[in-house]
Amino acid sequence: MAASHSLSSLSPPHLQFSSQTSTRKLPAFSKPLRPQPIITATISERPYISQPLPPPLTAATPSTLPIRKIPGDYGLPLIGPWKDREDFFYKQGRDEFFKSRIKKYQSTVFRTNMPPGPFISFNPNVVALLDGKSFPALFDTDKVEKKDLFTGTYMPSVELTGGYRTLSFLDPSEPNHAKLKKLMFFMLSHRRDRVMPEFHSSYTELFDNLERELASKGKADFGPPSDQAAFNFLARSFFGVDPRDTKLGADGPKLVTKWVLFQLHPLLTLGLPRPVEDGLLHNFMLPPTLIKKDYQRLYDFFLGNSAALLDQAEKLGLSRDEACHNLLYTTCFNSFGGMKKLFPNMLKWVARAGTRLHTDLAREIRAAIASRGGGGVTMAAMEGMPLMKSVVYEALRVEPPVASQYAKAKRDFVVESHDAAFRIKEGEMLFGFQPFATKDPRIFSRAEEFVPDRFVGEEGERLLKHVVWSNGPESGHATVNNKQCAGKDFVVLAARLLLVELFRRYDSFDIEVAASPLGSDITLTSLKRASF
Repeated sequence: MAASHSLSSLSPPHLQFSSQTSTRKLPAFSKPLRPQPIITATISERPYISQPLPPPLTAATPSTLPIRKIPGDYGLPLIGPWKDREDFFYKQGRDEFFKSRIKKYQSTVFRTNMPPGPFISFNPNVVALLDGKSFPALFDTDKVEKKDLFTGTYMPSVELTGGYRTLSFLDPSEPNHAKLKKLMFFMLSHRRDRVMPEFHSSYTELFDNLERELASKGKADFGPPSDQAAFNFLARSFFGVDPRDTKLGADGPKLVTKWVLFQLHPLLTLGLPRPVEDGLLHNFMLPPTLIKKDYQRLYDFFLGNSAALLDQAEKLGLSRDEACHNLLYTTCFNSFGGMKKLFPNMLKWVARAGTRLHTDLAREIRAAIASRGGGGVTMAAMEGMPLMKSVVYEALRVEPPVASQYAKAKRDFVVESHDAAFRIKEGEMLFGFQPFATKDPRIFSRAEEFVPDRFVGEEGERLLKHVVWSNGPESGHATVNNKQCAGKDFVVLAARLLLVELFRRYDSFDIEVAASPLGSDITLTSLKRASF
C-alpha cells in the first residue's frame, strides 16, 4: 500500500528489483471496454488491438500561473463535516464527491472535509489536491510532515499495535523512523533468495485449489484462497515458517482482516443498514479490547519466528517488543493488506483487456522463461517481459492500492495545479486522492482506460515518474529520509510474479467481479490450461 510502507520492505542497498521497462517494441493495443459492475464469463474473448496513444493535454507553464485563493469552505462546525461525510459515503459516492466539487469550484485544488469527521476526527478540514501536478507536494518532506497521518485525519488507538506508534505513523524527522525503516529493509534482504521460490510454491498451491473448486462447482472464489496464499508466502519468505505448521494454523488471514477492520472501519461502507453502519462505524472507534485475543495470537506467531530480525532490531537500538509489533504491522497491514487489494484489482483489469492480451502475455512470459530462465522464473527472465511489466505499472496507475494520502504543512508554501498556484499555510492539512492524480488527462492520454502497453519503450519509461502509488514516484527510491514505501520494488516484484505464474500455466481466464469494501471480489469461471 502506498503510504510509507504499503507492503513489505526491501532495502535499495541490499536488493533492487528493476522498475524500468524494456525498449523492445510490442504490438499496440485496442481500446478496452469501459468498466462494468459485472464481468461475464466471456470477457476474455474481447480483442484489444488499438491505435497509438494520442498526446496528453497541455498545461500552463509555471511562470504564467496566477495566484488564486483556495476555493471551497468547511461549513459550520459539526454540520459541515457531517454533510460532507453523507455526500462521500451515501448521497454521491467517493468519485462523484470529488468530481462535483472540481466542477463547482473549477479547480482541482479546493477546501473540503474528509471522513470520518466528528467524533473520531475533530479536525477533518483539508486542502484537496486532485491532479498529477499538485499531488507530489505530499511527498516533499521539506514542506510537509506525515506524523500520525497514515490512515487519514484520525489515528487508530495504539492499543491495536501493542502501545506503539508503528513506522507508518512516524515522520522522517522522528528518531525511530530511520531505525524502523532500516529494519524493514533488512526484513526481506536477509532471505531474498527465498522470495521467488516461496511465491511459486504458495501460488502453485493456490491455482491447484482453484482448479479443483472449478471442476466441482463450476466457479471458484478467488478471495479467501488468495488471502491464504499471500499470508503463507509472506510467512515463508520473510520468516522461514509455514503458519499452518504452528499454533496459528490457517487462521492468519481471518485474524488480520478483522484486525484491519478495527483500524479502517471509519473509512468503509460494509453494506449494513445505513443508520447502523453510519452510527456504529463512522462516529466512534470500535473498542480495541474486542480484538485483543486475536491480535495476541498474531503477535505470538511473529515473536516466535523472528529471532534473526529481532536480533537485528536490537543492533539498531530498538527493543524486541517494539520491533515485533512493527514486523507484524508491516507484514499484516501493509504487505498482506496491499496484496489483498492489489491482486484482485489487477486480475480484474487484465480480464477486461481480453483474450488477445492474455495470449500475448502467455507468449512473452513463456518465451522469456525458456530463453533467459532455463525453464524457470528468474530475474533475468522477467527483464525480458516488457509487456508484463507494463501491465503491472498500468494496474498500479489506474487503481492504486492506497487511494488517499495526507500530510500537514510544516511552513507556508505555494502549491501549483496545472492552471493556478495556491498559498498553503503552516499547519494546514493536505489531502490527495491518488486515482485522480494518476488518471490526470493533462499527463496521461486515454487516462481513464487500462492501456496494457502504456509503459513499454522510452516514452513509457518517462511516464513512470507520474506513477505514485508508493508515496513517491515510481522512478524514485525509498530512503530513511523520506516516506516512500520501503517495499516499493518488492510490491512490483510480487505483482509481476502473479502474472508470470498465471500465464505460464494458463492461456486465458474468465471471471466475474463484484464490489468489495477493500477492492474487488473475484470469482473465476474458467481457467484455460496452457496449450502452447
